Amino acid sequence: MEHASSTPTLAAYRRALPLLRIPFSVYLMPVYWFGLSTLREPFSVGRALGVFVVLHLLAYPASNGYNSWFDRDEGSIGGLERPPQVTSELWHLVVAFDVLAVAGALLISPLFAVLLAGYLLVSKAYSYDRIRLKKYPIVSTLVVVLFQGAYTFLMTQIGVGAAQREVFAPDNLLIALVSSLFLCGSYPLTQVYQHQEDARRGDRTLSLLLGVRGTFVFAALGLLAGAVVLGAAYLGRDELQFLLVFALATLPIVALFGRWVWQVWHNPVAADFRRTMRMNQVSSVCLSVAFVLMLVLRHWPR
Repeated sequence: MEHASSTPTLAAYRRALPLLRIPFSVYLMPVYWFGLSTLREPFSVGRALGVFVVLHLLAYPASNGYNSWFDRDEGSIGGLERPPQVTSELWHLVVAFDVLAVAGALLISPLFAVLLAGYLLVSKAYSYDRIRLKKYPIVSTLVVVLFQGAYTFLMTQIGVGAAQREVFAPDNLLIALVSSLFLCGSYPLTQVYQHQEDARRGDRTLSLLLGVRGTFVFAALGLLAGAVVLGAAYLGRDELQFLLVFALATLPIVALFGRWVWQVWHNPVAADFRRTMRMNQVSSVCLSVAFVLMLVLRHWPR
């Protein structure tokens, strides 16, 4: 009698691949473009491309897969309305993507590789069951907004070869802070449709702590604070044209967010997966377009 082979097949890896949520990485692109758009001095385009690939096609997917390995979600998660079942092939993919991310970062810069390894370790502490930062609403929020915001902003600049005097200039550090303020506003919104799932696992997320309405109030305050500080930073750098680009690009975001708040206030069920993903998509695309335009305006040959 023949026994079925336990060797993983290509089809099994294809089934596990969606849990890396590679398309979901597009929602984190604005921080990358934001970091580049702020640099006044020229940087290596080749290194910038390498940093993009390492972050968005390797590191972020590895973190997503690791999170799915420990969460084993049964309901919708960011980028996947119906996540497939977690299998051992997912773990193989996570390890492979981690190794490729660090190896790719080493080809760009040893310092960038060290910073990336730090990011990957923190992202694992967020999900790992024996640490599980995700269980602590304030700590997990601070970790996410710091590492996916200012840390990644500065790591991107270092990765593309920006001079230390520019990376650590006070005005640049202020704008790095803005990226964390924006994350502080948007991060709880990514949790607002998962209250039941998080409560079932014992994860006390910030959104669960705040409640549905409280999540939207907190998000509005965080995003407003980020916009005010960014406006002040652009004015301080005498970059009024970039402030105008940002203001125009965020009009669709403000309109969609305002409409969503109105819907949720009248019916909390409107804080669902599809509306959350639409909000993420619109804000990510609008902000990415704005920062790419700033990048072109700053470095386009005159």
